[in-house]
Amino acid sequence: MLKGKVVGTIVSTNKLDSLVGFKFLEVRIIENDVLTDKYIVAVDRTVSAGIGEEVLVTTGSAARRATGCPDTPVDAMIVGVVDKHQN
Repeated sequence: MLKGKVVGTIVSTNKLDSLVGFKFLEVRIIENDVLTDKYIVAVDRTVSAGIGEEVLVTTGSAARRATGCPDTPVDAMIVGVVDKHQN
């Protein structure tokens, strides 16, 4: 699982039918509590994350399973919003 910060939205009007209803977000990856120069596009179907929020992202087959539709071509999915950060 990855931690990141939502930095933008991506609009895609033409996409596979299995992706209709998914919100695409650009997430900047956080490693060791530091924003990196790495970005990932993740889908958000149920969490309703917004720009500026820290999120938890699952990737790979776990992301596909999290959609509820294992045949959906999803490689990264937001599965949680970080409420507060503690060291």
